[in-house]
Parts: sequence; structure tokens; C-alpha cells
Amino acid sequence: MTKLISAQAAVNLIPDGATLAVGGFGVCGIPQVLLAELAQRSVGHFEAVSNNAGLVGRGLGLLLETRQLSRIVASYVGENKEFARQYLEGELEVELTPQGTLAERLRAGGSGIGAFFTATGVGTPVSDGGMVWKY
Repeated sequence: MTKLISAQAAVNLIPDGATLAVGGFGVCGIPQVLLAELAQRSVGHFEAVSNNAGLVGRGLGLLLETRQLSRIVASYVGENKEFARQYLEGELEVELTPQGTLAERLRAGGSGIGAFFTATGVGTPVSDGGMVWKY
């Protein structure tokens, strides 16, 4: 029995509204073939968890262009003009998370750990709710 399936068959298993954990660093090591295939489907409302928002035409940028993403959790989002446009227009929800915290959230969640503490932001205006950005 083979356990190999095509990219098309793999993305056909992804339901509308799924959370996508997208690996890679920048656009290196990303599942480009799977993302390109997913961009061809009519499902969406995805939440993406990745260290970045891709580029125009690459990575998560493909899903931004087709309006399939409704939320992104990332540590860096600075190189995608379509991302910026959707965020500033209120079309995309964004949660910026420090890189190490993002990695630990993924590791802990994958291990079944429901919560953990990181000192990032402790003692800053962020920790007391005094820093809220609105656009």
C-alpha cells in the first residue's frame, strides 16, 4: 500500500474554515505546491499560522490574492502589499506573535499542552493593556 497522494488529493481533504500551520522561513521551505493547489479550490475562511504572510504570488500570498484567508497569526508580515491592504481595509484579522513564542505555541499545542507562560512583554505597556493599536 502506498501512502503517497497527489497535492490535489491532499488539499481536497482541507475543509472550509480550517486552521493551516504553514512551515518554512520566509519563502524558503514553504509548501508552495500545496498552497498553489489550495488557491485553486473554492474553500476558504482559513486561519494561517506561519512566521510570515508570504509574498505577492508566493506562499500565503497566493491565498491572500484569492481572499481565502480571514486570519493570520505570524511573527513577520512586512513584505506583502496585498496583506497590508487587506489588513488596513479591515478584511483580514492579524495576530502578531514573537517568533520564539509562535514556535513554542506550535510545539506545545502539538504536544497537547494547553497553555504555557513566556515572559515576552512582561513589565511593558503591552502587559497591562495600555498599548492598543487601532487603524
